[in-house]
Amino acid sequence: MSQFKTIDNFDLNGKRVLVRVDFNVPVVDGKISDNSRIVRVIPTLKDLKARGAKIILMAHFGRPKGKAVPEMSLLPVVAGLSEALGGEKISFASDCIGAEAAAKVGALGEGEILLLENLRFHAGEEANDSVFAAELAKLGDVYINDAFSAAHRAHASTEALARLLPAAAGRLMQMELEHLEQALGQPKRPVAALVGGAKVSTKLDLLGNLVGKVDVLVIGGGMANTFLNAQGIPVGRSLCEHEMADTARTILKEAEQRGCKVILPSDVVVAAGLSAGVATSVVAATAVPENEMILDAGPASAQEIAEELKSCKTLVWNGPLGCFETEPFDQATNQVARAAAALTKSGSLLTVAGGGDTVSALIHAGVEQDFSYISTAGGAFLEWLEGKTLPGVQVLQDVA
Repeated sequence: MSQFKTIDNFDLNGKRVLVRVDFNVPVVDGKISDNSRIVRVIPTLKDLKARGAKIILMAHFGRPKGKAVPEMSLLPVVAGLSEALGGEKISFASDCIGAEAAAKVGALGEGEILLLENLRFHAGEEANDSVFAAELAKLGDVYINDAFSAAHRAHASTEALARLLPAAAGRLMQMELEHLEQALGQPKRPVAALVGGAKVSTKLDLLGNLVGKVDVLVIGGGMANTFLNAQGIPVGRSLCEHEMADTARTILKEAEQRGCKVILPSDVVVAAGLSAGVATSVVAATAVPENEMILDAGPASAQEIAEELKSCKTLVWNGPLGCFETEPFDQATNQVARAAAALTKSGSLLTVAGGGDTVSALIHAGVEQDFSYISTAGGAFLEWLEGKTLPGVQVLQDVA
């Protein structure tokens, strides 16, 4: 991964610093129900405050499609951000460009914070419009991108703006990129990847990229059923993309040619349907009853994965092994997550996870504090795993 500038490369005292953050947080009845994305950016804000910067925050919320939609205002975030900063006053501008925004930026003192209204109220944001980016640039002296989760979009605030001002990565962005480089850029080997989820069709690029980069590929969730089926193994009423059989066989063949070991479930937990309290049984993956469905990997499979991880140095995790939201189909995910966490704490395994339901699954397993790094990014994390160029990252490298 190419080098990029960070906050450390600039003297920010008295400078107007435009910071792109991700405050696209869930809001229920006007209150934030999960503030984790706000909490993750606090180290950057505290660092900027300590350096005497005048901090102007830019973010999006929802999909207003270029129009000012009142229920998609960032105003409710002000209270949540203030609370996360210990009650500090946060100013708010009812637009992200124009006279009011300029006036409020001009009134900022060193270390003070201003949140601009939803960038996506302007069509120029998602269009990566140079004129809109230039209007944003008028408000700042330096640009900081601390929104890795939005880095897969070439938008005005993530791409065009970085070419108009001295640009750098914030602490969260820096942490994400450094851990991703450790995980797949220049990793300690052997490298394992655990990929779960419902459908092979949504993760073709991911699997295709990983078989050429990792030493062990663990496939779980509904995806595993498609791979079992592709090998002629009946999967009963399980979720399965039968039409993807040829694709699954191609991936398995490519993995074999590249020396990548693929681990599929050897035993599975089956039931007549997905519901709490349903009768379950553990059967060999080759003995699934035709009227039942696979809802989790079995205990022997979980143990096999845990044992395999003992010989690995790096693990990249994306997706659960089963329907973890409904007990008892969380057991395999919990068992493997706890094994990976224990190896991480012992210092023998670097663990990087993110995307989709992964964060929820690891929180459910009680190990979110024990992994080396858990990314809050969804699409950006997945596209990085797929080997795609992320515009918001690429531009920081281009201008470094």
